[in-house]
Amino acid sequence: MSRISAEQVKHVAHLARLAVTEEEANRLTQQLDKIITYAEQLNELDTENVEPTSHVLEIKNVMREDTAKPGLPNEEVLKNAPDHQDGQIKVPPIME
Repeated sequence: MSRISAEQVKHVAHLARLAVTEEEANRLTQQLDKIITYAEQLNELDTENVEPTSHVLEIKNVMREDTAKPGLPNEEVLKNAPDHQDGQIKVPPIME
């Protein structure tokens, strides 16, 4: 007996906005049943002394501290700008 029906497959396909033919629904029913059977094997494992984890690897923040540092001098930045005025880079307008 299958744990999932063709109607359930069609319903999920409808929710996902997928067009599924009758043949595809029957094939997916069999495939999903095999997947569910395989996943149910996890219930047979003894996990009594296993601590819950959110990730299998220990993760730590590898980013540097966020500290303020002096930027480039304004004159040096403006040397690279094609056009500038009053200490600011001038760009073409995007709205009229």
